[in-house]
Amino acid sequence: MKINEYSQITPEIMNLSDLCLKNSNIDPELYIKYDVKRGLRDVSGKGVLTGLTEISEVQPDSTDESGEMIPGHGRLFYRGIDVEDIVNGSMEDNFFCYEETAYLLLFGQLPTREQLNQFIKILAFYRTLPPNFVRDIILKAPSANMMNTLARSVLTLYSYDTNSEDVSIPNVLRQSLQLIALFPCLAVYAYQAYNHYMEGKSLFIHRPRPELSTAENILRMLRPDKQYTPLEARILDAALVLHAEHGGGNNSTFTTHVVTSTGTDTYSSVAASLGSLKGPKHGGANIKVVEMFEYIKEAVSDWADEDEIRNYLGEILDKKAFDKTGLIYGMGHAVYSLSDPRARVLKKLVRDLSEEKGLAQEYELYANVERIAAELISEKRRIYKGVGANVDFYSGFVYSMLELPMQLYTPMFAVSRIAGWSAHRIEELINGGRIIRPAYMQVCERTAYKPIEKR
Repeated sequence: MKINEYSQITPEIMNLSDLCLKNSNIDPELYIKYDVKRGLRDVSGKGVLTGLTEISEVQPDSTDESGEMIPGHGRLFYRGIDVEDIVNGSMEDNFFCYEETAYLLLFGQLPTREQLNQFIKILAFYRTLPPNFVRDIILKAPSANMMNTLARSVLTLYSYDTNSEDVSIPNVLRQSLQLIALFPCLAVYAYQAYNHYMEGKSLFIHRPRPELSTAENILRMLRPDKQYTPLEARILDAALVLHAEHGGGNNSTFTTHVVTSTGTDTYSSVAASLGSLKGPKHGGANIKVVEMFEYIKEAVSDWADEDEIRNYLGEILDKKAFDKTGLIYGMGHAVYSLSDPRARVLKKLVRDLSEEKGLAQEYELYANVERIAAELISEKRRIYKGVGANVDFYSGFVYSMLELPMQLYTPMFAVSRIAGWSAHRIEELINGGRIIRPAYMQVCERTAYKPIEKR
């Protein structure tokens, strides 16, 4: 059979697909009847409590004097420390903080200078792939989607690990540190393979430098001339910090807990989380934001004309423009109401980078769309709790200004989030003990079995 024949949807498959559609539809009223928390959320959209964690806290709202929750500006804490303070402190001190953040998430406390230096040396030591791995695993089987290449590479690393099945904390920590160190290489090299074999571009593989931070190495490995500005590296570092963790309930981290609870190996757990993050409702959302803005920039002749912006955004909400889904991508969040703290931090950094790149007008367009979209969505959707930009609204703009190819947007999320996944995997192994198994109610009528001759 030829390769392209595997991808064909035959008439037989279409017929079987119709059977799936016919016999797999569940009456929406049954979810209400049996009080099923669809998506593990209650009727207000708040997540159902399924576990405890010390790693991070997502604080969506504030409370009034009576203790009632009221819409507010969200906050995000890593091990009890406000993530905005982490990023702002690093920018003030001219200091790369992703490595410090990874240490904090894994070990529950901020490192001393000596501890951080030792940690950075460990990551630098592990930032070397096995011999011929790039040639045999990455270059020989390029994929159109870097997340699939990343997952395949992670699963293949299992074969190079002589203690792959050991789930003791020391061994899982060793594996986690290796993956945190290697993810930038795996992601960038996967893109280089795609760019060369599928796009016909020149192939170059730059090795990471041990004295450079994770953010610096990403830019150095990605660019043909290995050059980047200090501001570019600092802003990418901040973006990595902001994406490193977001509570145990986000889909990919919950996947980490679920799969880890089975007792499986680290590589299988991480590959499962990568599959979750790949979804456009999770890690791929910022791509839709960038695509939407390309349409806005074409449709709106005067980027400073708020009325023109408002009219086009109204057409998007009315399913008349862009992809006609009625969604303004990057606006709103399942947890936060008035604002996402990660978006607030990125917005400040975006302004600085846009000035360095000569893209101040584009930044103003983003700022105007953010403000006007929030007003329109509240009016048209009658959302009274407030709506604000989420982290995806500005992260795509950051990546585009950093000249990261769109194929790497979601892998960059993974490069960052592997620190959070690793911390949660270790926490689950230490505190879990039971396999995670929520209940599903069977609502199909029971019928008698009939021999095939009588069907």
